[in-house]
Amino acid sequence: MTTYLLAGGGTAGHVNPLLALAQYIRANDDSATIITLGTVEGLEAKLVPQRGFRLETVERLPFPRKLNGYALSFPRRFAAAVKQVEKLIRDEGVDVVVGFGGYASAPAYEAAKKTKTPLVIHEANALPGMANRRAAGYADATGVAFRQALKLPNSTLVGMPLRPEIAGLLGADQRREAREYFGLDAGTVTLLVTGGSLGAKRINETVEASRTALRAAGIQVLHIVGERSGLDEINEPFYRRIGYCDRMDLAIAASDFAVARAGAATVSEFAAVGLPAVYVPYPVGNGEQALNAADVCTEGGGRIVLDADFTPDAVSSIVIPTISNSKLLKQMSKAALSAGFTDGTERLFALVAGVLKG
Repeated sequence: MTTYLLAGGGTAGHVNPLLALAQYIRANDDSATIITLGTVEGLEAKLVPQRGFRLETVERLPFPRKLNGYALSFPRRFAAAVKQVEKLIRDEGVDVVVGFGGYASAPAYEAAKKTKTPLVIHEANALPGMANRRAAGYADATGVAFRQALKLPNSTLVGMPLRPEIAGLLGADQRREAREYFGLDAGTVTLLVTGGSLGAKRINETVEASRTALRAAGIQVLHIVGERSGLDEINEPFYRRIGYCDRMDLAIAASDFAVARAGAATVSEFAAVGLPAVYVPYPVGNGEQALNAADVCTEGGGRIVLDADFTPDAVSSIVIPTISNSKLLKQMSKAALSAGFTDGTERLFALVAGVLKG
């Protein structure tokens, strides 16, 4: 019997691959013990229990960027979190720690090092985060989702582990059933718009301003605006607007084309199933989202439009002509598939299994 500690969370890019690996292990080894480690603030606090996995939590401790009271207390608080995870590893007899980045991963990495527990890292973004950069130097193996992250020590390109519901779309045609699920017309070309679970102000405003043009072009829209957008839900011909979608697999299956942020999970899932998209990278931060979409767009499976440039003119000049060209959509879908990974979960598990054997 093997005991796994899967650490990480915060965003979908960290939580989704963690859950994908957890579900893969559970499906293939019913004797395995799976423990997850996150924070109470992260997305994992909701999603992990929903999937029936045990969640342990540590304090959310962002690395301090300036000298203040929090910075002075950080070493003590971080050390306490590490000791908490060390105790968990010893008490539960953890055989391997698998980290996915995020706030919970840093103390787990340090605890694995101190207890000499085998450590595997998965980096979901093209631009690696701080915790993974620091730990990759002593990890037993590191799997990355994008080629740009291969600069991490001892790294292997594995792609993104796919949730079972997304993997279930591979090679399947669920378009009609998926459109019926959302109350969309089964025979009308469909645009998926999503800015992630919290939404994207620029995308929401631009699509709202473009509704008339999209309808005139015969395009129906499934618009996921985010739980905190403040926008009302709408269900009318050619336009379905919802705040949150807990069936992204069906949203993807229903769609011919997408407009989305370029989070790691979004890019990876779209590419794996061959959904072409206009990617509008989040304009704040270190530029990782543009890098996430670089490979699939270079292959021709998508196009990057900067946040400031995603205006109603961009919808009229890029989105509508693209989605209205069935031949181009097929070419883009094929190109997206060529850039995606359909076996990321299996590849990551192979790294973990190799570490356990070694």
